[in-house]
Amino acid sequence: MPGRTWLLALLLVCSALSVTAQKIVYSDPDRDDTRRMNFEIVGKISGNFLIYKNNRGKNTIVVLDNDMKQTGRQDQEYVPDNDRMINVDFFPYSDYAYMIYQYQKRNVVYCKASKIDGNGKLVGEVMELDTSHIGFAADNKIYTVISSEDKSKIAVFKINSRNKKLYSMTTLLLNEKLELLKKSRLYIPMEERNDYLGEFALDNDGDLVFSKFFRNNNDNISLAYMMIKQAQSDTLSSWQLNIEKSMLDEIQVKVDNYNKRYFLTSFYYKEKKGNIDGLYFYVWDKTGMRTVMEDTSTFTDDLRREARGDATMKGAFNDFFIRNIVTRRDGGFIISSESYYTTSRFNSWNRWDYLYGSPFNQSFNNYYYSPYYSRYYWWNNSRPSTQAVRYHADNISVLSFDNKGNLEWSNVMGKSQYDDESDESISFQLMNTGDQLHFLFNQQERRNNLLNDYGIAPDGQMNRNPTLKNLDKGYEFLPKYGKQVSARQMIIPCLYRNYLCFAKIDYN
Repeated sequence: MPGRTWLLALLLVCSALSVTAQKIVYSDPDRDDTRRMNFEIVGKISGNFLIYKNNRGKNTIVVLDNDMKQTGRQDQEYVPDNDRMINVDFFPYSDYAYMIYQYQKRNVVYCKASKIDGNGKLVGEVMELDTSHIGFAADNKIYTVISSEDKSKIAVFKINSRNKKLYSMTTLLLNEKLELLKKSRLYIPMEERNDYLGEFALDNDGDLVFSKFFRNNNDNISLAYMMIKQAQSDTLSSWQLNIEKSMLDEIQVKVDNYNKRYFLTSFYYKEKKGNIDGLYFYVWDKTGMRTVMEDTSTFTDDLRREARGDATMKGAFNDFFIRNIVTRRDGGFIISSESYYTTSRFNSWNRWDYLYGSPFNQSFNNYYYSPYYSRYYWWNNSRPSTQAVRYHADNISVLSFDNKGNLEWSNVMGKSQYDDESDESISFQLMNTGDQLHFLFNQQERRNNLLNDYGIAPDGQMNRNPTLKNLDKGYEFLPKYGKQVSARQMIIPCLYRNYLCFAKIDYN
């Protein structure tokens, strides 16, 4: 069936289509691994599962076997414990992973890379990728590191915003061996005071694409451009989006490597700070160097009725944020979004204050800044708020469009999640097993949070999969921090008696 090909855009699987059976295996909690610990799921390397832990200044890689038993623990002693660790990113391959990290020592921020094998051990020497001299303590990352979908290219870049009207951007393009392919320094004109840079993405050819837009006083986007830095070029190309009749919310960028296209999307409004009316699409063909689609899709009343929850019909999507974009080989695409908001006894929630008043797209230190900020997926060791704030994550909408932007089908998963301390246990994670898209999230049943699995088939049919096996009481899952590590395996962190451990989910 041709419709099944859209799920192969992310993963190529050869297993027969059948009803999946899920099984969970847990790692043993470590008494030193409290919920305050920084961690990152590295991936599946040489058959082992690697977890990075930063605990009390120590940087460690823990090795778990297929039964989630710890078989190794390697301190990454080359990372200076006493210096200021700013950020770390991992890029896993089949038999090794790159750890690219940045830290500050005196007035210098170092960006370095190490190669780690399946036992968590350092392979070869640590590589220094770049340095930046600054005159302050960096609270936020200076370097942004992203990879292409096939992992053949890695881009490291930094943006100097000292000159508010002309940003200076330095980029390093590396291959899968971390060999330098191109280093460039280019300039980005920022003509208006409220010009911002948006999300960045890297395609398999090493071309960098991102958005630049104008937002006046936390208002909607009224002027926007798609910016492209080709792999071997030292200049930027730009294409203006035609949004004169609509205003945008937050622009998402997605690379469609199979069709060699760039996809930009956003919720759109017909009036300033009005209700969200629908979705805006912009599709650019890389081969023909031209725009192939620019259109909007207005939400129907039926969809609004399904998605609204406690909201009004007109305001049904006002609390929604785009979470995932899946491109299909036939040029179509799927967009999932989620209702996410906070309530407080003292302040009424406001989308513009919450989203655009966040650190997103702000110059943190008036010198270097990273435009690539994730308010949602960044593990920030959430601590109980000093104010009475309740975090909510409710319904999920999933919409499928053909290559001309026509709606094929839509689905809404009804859920209601909240937490008074933090948002770490609410929201969802997406798992792609080839025959279904799985949406994993907690739901309260009989005073217990149970991990639910809703699957959507290529034709849009939605079903709630059977309760996962070995779903033991006492484990509280943190699904939005989970990571798919193979075609049919996902690692999800969880809390057991206030200690962090990890669960492996197998789809057999």
